[in-house]
Amino acid sequence: MKGRKSNQVDLQCQFCKSRENSLFSDLPDEDLGILSEHKSCVTYKKGQTLFYEETRPMGVFCINHGKVKVYKMGSNGKEQILYIAKGGDFLGYRALLSEEFYAASATVIEPAAVCFIPKSDFLTILNRNPAFFQKLMKAVCHDLGVMEERLANIAQKSVRERLAGTILMLKETYGMEGGESELIDIMLSREDLANIVGTATETVIRLLSEFKNDGLIELQGKKIKVVDQKRLLHEADFYS
Repeated sequence: MKGRKSNQVDLQCQFCKSRENSLFSDLPDEDLGILSEHKSCVTYKKGQTLFYEETRPMGVFCINHGKVKVYKMGSNGKEQILYIAKGGDFLGYRALLSEEFYAASATVIEPAAVCFIPKSDFLTILNRNPAFFQKLMKAVCHDLGVMEERLANIAQKSVRERLAGTILMLKETYGMEGGESELIDIMLSREDLANIVGTATETVIRLLSEFKNDGLIELQGKKIKVVDQKRLLHEADFYS
């Protein structure tokens, strides 16, 4: 958390709305009380970093609200975004459990409130709650499966197919609820979008323009609205 200029906030686990969508959703009140007593919560501005690749984890991060990109830095200095974390998501637990350095970095892309749970307290909850341990292991396995699928897509699919699939993934995860809105509620720069897809920023800009001209999407500033999901699915080659 190098160079952090953040503000402490008082967020109690028992009353956290994001907990419903987190790994802590089924924890008993006693365990939630332990977490609330020992964790710290701070607000972050866009561009601030939670942790850096190749540093040692001292605990886990739980996002109350906001969005955080998790990425690796290539030898050419270019980011490869692995995923975008949102409210209720945990960061850093895999490195903590395996007693390894962080395999990636995490930087805020939209203003966020994030809670930090020290290693000893997290492991205490883990050891006294077998159901939570099992839930965590399922999450680890799921994440590994997602990464394997992502690597396969990068190797086998064209950039156009990967961009279409990324837009659909973002819509599924961050699409606005209510009515018939298909707007993706996340402010991603074109560079960040390119770093998710694994291509040059100029290529993403060109393909977004093509998707717009083809009537697949609309562009509202940095946000994307899906206009024709069925055709976008075909562009992503999900039916092959």
